[in-house]
Amino acid sequence: MTISGSVAAIAGIFLVAGWVKGVVGMGLPTVAMGALGLVMAPVDAAALIVVPALVTNVWQFAAGPARWTIARRLASMMAFLCLGTAFGIRILTSSSRWPPVLLGGVLAAYGALGFFHPRLVVPRRAERRLSPLVGVVAGALTGATGVFVVPAVPYFSALDLTRDEMVQALGFSFTVSTLALAAALGSSGHYAPGALLSSTGAVVPALLGMLAGRWTRGRIEPAAFRRWFFTAMVVIGGFMVVRGLAPIPFVPGRQTIYRASSSR
Repeated sequence: MTISGSVAAIAGIFLVAGWVKGVVGMGLPTVAMGALGLVMAPVDAAALIVVPALVTNVWQFAAGPARWTIARRLASMMAFLCLGTAFGIRILTSSSRWPPVLLGGVLAAYGALGFFHPRLVVPRRAERRLSPLVGVVAGALTGATGVFVVPAVPYFSALDLTRDEMVQALGFSFTVSTLALAAALGSSGHYAPGALLSSTGAVVPALLGMLAGRWTRGRIEPAAFRRWFFTAMVVIGGFMVVRGLAPIPFVPGRQTIYRASSSR
């Protein structure tokens, strides 16, 4: 694929990812990592999603009225998330087959949980004990895969949050996890200036997609859209796991289409 072709493909991926976030309020890093992970190494995909994810999630968090309440409530979880990310980045930056396999497994698990939507309830009194544990596991998976969804999103769904609080909690946690991921990539030498420039360039299609998604939100049936979205996550994630464990020559030169981080 030519450079212009790869730029167009990346822009298209972020346009779609932003559109999904505009419709359901989440999913930009998940969709982008899932699609980019099919054509490049997960560590390069993670470097690309940092700026678009940060911009869109700060916007989402700042738009609601309960900013400081949510920040205080999730403070311990976010602290342990940062610690977990620092540990998990060692897997993402390795040259083994496991980063794509783990990414695929997380995407498939997220899709399955969203599709079947098990009803979990976490009493308020249990939050103080569970939040650090969920945070460190979510952080380790964020560092290892570049995706912050499992087990954090199901955990938030189990808390006693209003719809607006849920949206802000997702925005806040995605913001912190994105910053933690960027710091971990930088400290490991995998966040080069070229990656920052490319990631910044992806903000425009991501925001355009997000605006289009908000316009679309009132014109489609949300439950049906979510079913298709979670089904797609299961299919993409399952394919990545199978290809990682038993490599299939599906995309020629998939590791060389685009290289965001510097060679080591």
